[in-house]
Amino acid sequence: MIALGQSRTAKSRLGRTPKGGWQAWLNARAGRKGFKVYRLRLIVQAGFAVACVLLGVQFSRFVSAAHRGVTPLPHRPPGIEGFLPISGMMGFVDWLRQGTLNAIHPAATMIFLLAVAMAILLRKSFCSWICPVGFLSEALARLGRRAFGRNFRSWKFLDIPLRGLKYLLLAFFAWAIFQMNATALHAFIESPYNRVADVKTGMFFVELGATGMIVLAVLVILSVLIQGAWCYLCPYGALLGLFSWLSPTRIERNPVTCIDCGLCDKVCMSRLPVSRKISVVSPECTGCLDCVAVCPIKDALGIKAARRTLSFPAYAAAVLLLFFAGYFGARVCGLWSNGISDREYVERVQEDARAGYIHPM
Repeated sequence: MIALGQSRTAKSRLGRTPKGGWQAWLNARAGRKGFKVYRLRLIVQAGFAVACVLLGVQFSRFVSAAHRGVTPLPHRPPGIEGFLPISGMMGFVDWLRQGTLNAIHPAATMIFLLAVAMAILLRKSFCSWICPVGFLSEALARLGRRAFGRNFRSWKFLDIPLRGLKYLLLAFFAWAIFQMNATALHAFIESPYNRVADVKTGMFFVELGATGMIVLAVLVILSVLIQGAWCYLCPYGALLGLFSWLSPTRIERNPVTCIDCGLCDKVCMSRLPVSRKISVVSPECTGCLDCVAVCPIKDALGIKAARRTLSFPAYAAAVLLLFFAGYFGARVCGLWSNGISDREYVERVQEDARAGYIHPM
């Protein structure tokens, strides 16, 4: 009987679905041995990914109708501006300088600010809970583990330079924005090119050329082989990582109960040495909590905010509450939908199809 009880306890710690109804099932751990992940995070990621697909379908209907000149146009989902992070950053800087939020891509700015707020309060949880590219990257890494039994890691002498790539890209975009004075930046935001930046971004993927397909194929292959390969190149993740240094939330390890099994190091998509840290403060930490999910010892690893331990459901609830509070708050305050009319969209989309808009810089 004692052995049987110990066996059941061990199974529970290793992520088997515990008894206790749907809440226990939702907060349980899934995945192959050595690569556990909280089931709720997978469901949240999948939900946001499906939402992005639905946004894309609705936006394609909007653009197609604009090409045909059919008015009134179908609803344009403002959430599609989440794929314009640089425009969101420009909108924020312009907001600070002008005192008012631009009416071209306001949702891009609000999503940008929401991601930054999440990074400050809950680390880079936007990357590991909300971002559809992060979800796809993790799915490809799981495919790689099924195919090869493992994910590969870059050599140590390459890892740091590769991590620096996204910071170089961030520095370039920051320079491009801040080297413009207030008048030039506002003129760019109001330019014909930026007014249809959402349409041009969508058409880039619809009309993907040979070079784009090769680059995309390389990224897919690298993501299958190396967990978190995309994160080496994401300037958005670099920016959120810098803000996450301010976060009171972090992973903490109890050296007394830790058995030094190294599973937390193995599962970390950011390749952090969690097993050798007391507190993980690296800007690379995404707050995915996979290290906590894979840990076989209760309370050896945990997530803490201002020295208070958070349960996984509490952390998950905080992520979702913060995101949806920002989303609904932006809508209520009139900071979500843009001010471009259907007629202007039709004119600019058809003009772009005939001649093509040139980037003003």
